[in-house]
Amino acid sequence: MPDDSLIEYPCHFPIKVMGLHVEQFHAAIVEAVLRHAPDFDITTVECRPSREGRYLSLTCTVNATSREQLDNLYRELSAHPLVKLVL
Repeated sequence: MPDDSLIEYPCHFPIKVMGLHVEQFHAAIVEAVLRHAPDFDITTVECRPSREGRYLSLTCTVNATSREQLDNLYRELSAHPLVKLVL
């Protein structure tokens, strides 16, 4: 089956995760990302709180090696109870 992906692997791939601005959110997201991208550099996480501080957006740029890796990462992040949106 041909790969229909427009992405050439490996590549740096940013994933934005938005959720409630609670203490455990950052750690939970980093832990999930590291499960799928063990070489992820946690010092590169970009954090942006919402205007009123209720939500937090984290951008994690991973070294994507395959579509399967990204699909699995998106599935895990999307299923997390603290996550509202994954882009």
